[in-house]
Amino acid sequence: MTDHPLPFRDPQLSFARRTDDLLGRLTLDERIAMLHQFAPAVERLGLGPFRTGQEALHGVAWMGPATVFPQAVGLGATWNDELVRRVGEAVGNEVRAKRAQDDRVGLNVWAPTVNLLRHPLWGRGEEGYSEDPALTSAIAVAYTRGLRGDDPRYWRTAPVLKHWLAHNNETDRDTASSSVRPRVLHEYDLRAFRDAVRAGAVAGVMPAYNLVNGRPNHVSPLLEQHLRSWTEQPLVVCSDAGAPSNLVDSEHYFDTHEEATAAALKAGVDSFTDHGTDSTVMTGRIRGALAEGLIEESDIDTAVRRLLAMRFALGEFDPELDPYADADALDTEEHRALALEAAEQAVVLLKNDGLLPLEPGTDGTVAVVGLLADACKLDWYSGTLMHRSTPLDGIRERYGAGNVVFEEGVDRIRLRTTDGWLQVPAADGVTDGGVRGAEGALDPALLAGRTDLPPLTCGEQPTELALVDWGDGVLTLRTDEGLYLSVADDGYVRASADEPGGWVVQETFRLEAVEGHDGGHRLLHIGTGGYVSVAADGAKVAVSGEKIPREDGTVFEPETVEHGADAVARVAAAAGTVIVVAGNDPHINGRETEDRTTLALPAQQDRLWRAAHAANPRTVLVLSSAYPYAVGEAADALPALLWTAHGGQAAGTALARVLAGDTSPAGRLPQTWYASDDDLPGLFDYDVIGSRQTYLYFRGTALFPFGHGLGYGGFTYSGLRTELDGELLRVSLTVTNDGAAAADEVAQVYVRRAGPAGPSPEGLGRPLGALGDPTDLPLRKLVAHRRVRLAPGAGERLDFTVPREELGHWSVAHGRWTVEPGAYEILAGASSADIRLTATEVVDGEAQGPRPVASRGLEAADYDWQKDTEILDLGKTRGDVVAPVSPDREGHLVYRDCDFGEGVAGLAFLVSGAGAISVAAGGHALITGVEGDKGPYEYRTVETALDLHGVRELAVGLSGNLRLARVDVITHGKESA
Repeated sequence: MTDHPLPFRDPQLSFARRTDDLLGRLTLDERIAMLHQFAPAVERLGLGPFRTGQEALHGVAWMGPATVFPQAVGLGATWNDELVRRVGEAVGNEVRAKRAQDDRVGLNVWAPTVNLLRHPLWGRGEEGYSEDPALTSAIAVAYTRGLRGDDPRYWRTAPVLKHWLAHNNETDRDTASSSVRPRVLHEYDLRAFRDAVRAGAVAGVMPAYNLVNGRPNHVSPLLEQHLRSWTEQPLVVCSDAGAPSNLVDSEHYFDTHEEATAAALKAGVDSFTDHGTDSTVMTGRIRGALAEGLIEESDIDTAVRRLLAMRFALGEFDPELDPYADADALDTEEHRALALEAAEQAVVLLKNDGLLPLEPGTDGTVAVVGLLADACKLDWYSGTLMHRSTPLDGIRERYGAGNVVFEEGVDRIRLRTTDGWLQVPAADGVTDGGVRGAEGALDPALLAGRTDLPPLTCGEQPTELALVDWGDGVLTLRTDEGLYLSVADDGYVRASADEPGGWVVQETFRLEAVEGHDGGHRLLHIGTGGYVSVAADGAKVAVSGEKIPREDGTVFEPETVEHGADAVARVAAAAGTVIVVAGNDPHINGRETEDRTTLALPAQQDRLWRAAHAANPRTVLVLSSAYPYAVGEAADALPALLWTAHGGQAAGTALARVLAGDTSPAGRLPQTWYASDDDLPGLFDYDVIGSRQTYLYFRGTALFPFGHGLGYGGFTYSGLRTELDGELLRVSLTVTNDGAAAADEVAQVYVRRAGPAGPSPEGLGRPLGALGDPTDLPLRKLVAHRRVRLAPGAGERLDFTVPREELGHWSVAHGRWTVEPGAYEILAGASSADIRLTATEVVDGEAQGPRPVASRGLEAADYDWQKDTEILDLGKTRGDVVAPVSPDREGHLVYRDCDFGEGVAGLAFLVSGAGAISVAAGGHALITGVEGDKGPYEYRTVETALDLHGVRELAVGLSGNLRLARVDVITHGKESA
């Protein structure tokens, strides 16, 4: 070290100057190498290797033991920004601590996920916070602030928001396009990202696998148009794993990988996550794109500059000044207490007829039953547990082991073949394989199953297996020793897994009836698609890498030793109270790569609560799940019902404390619980406005509404005051605890446009359409919330400051955010449906007026209503068009309040493809054929004569493979405008 260090080593200089200096010292090859996820060291300058991407959704994931907090959706259910900030801080500290132990741990964390929980069947719903953009934003801001730290110069970790943009389907996730109209884009999907970026604690985003409006997210112009307009901070865009290759391989959006890589880089992607740790493929593509003139060195420099800026902020070049450099807080008492606090606050009491709280020592024994009663489930983005508390553990600890009985409720079976019984042979001399992934893995998808155990065989003595049907006939089979039947890379079936898991789950099977064989079934291994065949060398599903076909599978005759429902009924009848714990395994039937098929509780678990309740009316159902369920009959029949997301390491203790009344539940639902599948739109329908999705627009009766959650006491709301103060809406109210114990309450504030004559006495029951308002505004919209803890009899005045813009919406008529003049209702209460207080504020000003079509024309995607259309890409780099969803079904568009001024002679349609355009306006209607399809990106203008004047509604129909980009008017002088 000299007395005059290189400028990039000088901490007295700004990060920007130091970044520029370092960038200028790097060779072209060194700069290109930095664009891969695994950037190598530059030894000549003293730079170490750098990795983007460390999973940290609700704890440090994939890198061995760490504190495991509740799932993200559970953190959303706390509605507690300050708590979530402390969780983020703890996770950030553990990232730093584990980095000190293992330099494979990265400080660029890929968390949180802010995709909105638009559809409850989305497989990754467990990763998001809420269906509402305001709640999602608030929780994301809190978590990222904790991860980032509060030092003004250095960052504890560098959070990256996932997954940009409009991503709510695992089915066809890398080829499906989300059709997102401008209002949904601006009011819903962008909002979830915007506020967290504006708050200044976000280092970047990760684009999603899907396409939006026909264009892959990894080449989206929205990254520059919106994301980077929200902050002056350099934001790093990290690709999702394998997504750069998908641009060619699965999406076929580009012909060559060089074109695709160039387009992604120019769109704003800075770090390419592809081909694992092997950077040579991606760097080779970048060099190829440069050689072909598809990019310039300045494009490379722009991306590298952003990556270096993040590394400077993380203190890499100033270890002696980095306030987080010596962090060693891992599995501390504070973190364990915080995990318990978070799990307690995530519990939502859905129904209670007075059975709860259940005080220990009263009403006899407690029967704890159900498939999740003695489970502490982890998901794909969990760390390895250091502490474990199941519901059974927690209840035994709280109520006393002698007062608690347990029955899991599995169906116990054995499988007969023509050669004997399927059996698990003794594993003599084999040691415990330990917990899968406990040692940490950069890519847990590469973890292999055990091959050191003998495979299953046939013999005279059967092995009884615990069968669980997780829904749709997806089964797991487990031995009395707690080992699941699993398949390793060699294709043999062994009792070897402690839990189902892995990128491709190897522990699920399906029994398929054999036609013509009474009681005979073949056993399909779902992970490989092979059928179980029991041979002399053991049971297998594949031979030499080839899966065993159906006709070669062994025929089994299942014999049920005991039905789980019978065992549950027997235990329930002898108990004072029954706690049934049901739910999902986060690795089965709903996870990354796999959407759910139904809201229904799996039939086996449905039978268990019914059996328990038939035997004992004092039955409580606890749903421990990553998703909502449609459990209307249970809600009607049972005296008490609770939900908690998988609560991490302290889940069981937290649940027991809530059941016992040690703490009053105050979690709130972060998404609507619908009554049935019939209430749901299609999985690929992203138009939350048109298809009336989420609490914002849903007009049906929810099973449990957004924001719902009960406690053991009551709260009074009073003294609502509101005031419009310039660009702010000020709201204040008092919440008073009427109960006999200290408890939390979550005060929620909503707004909505009032009717033409002011507030409607029917309140939330009023259909919005009755107002004659054509803009389909939300029925109510969350704008503020606060979770407060109050002593018995205590009250607290709560003050909220809401930006005036929250009253508005995106105007497709004028292409801007608009707060229309008129009356607005402010609603305060305990949920979106439990409104206690209302007030009205009036916004003055001029209405925006009709669409200025005569002077500006209109963009096709700026419709007010559509049917059977989708939005696609105008070109590879910019713009939207509208097309029919099917060439043989006409699509319809409606544009309201189009102002044609003193009159126009006709309309000019900018289109590609071929088909027909139908037009109806001002009492006129016509159909124009369009011929000469030259491809989707070859546009031409088709003119129609149509005498229109004044303000009219314009209806347009599209058929064939026509794409409509925009509509202009033809003046009486013939030129289009």
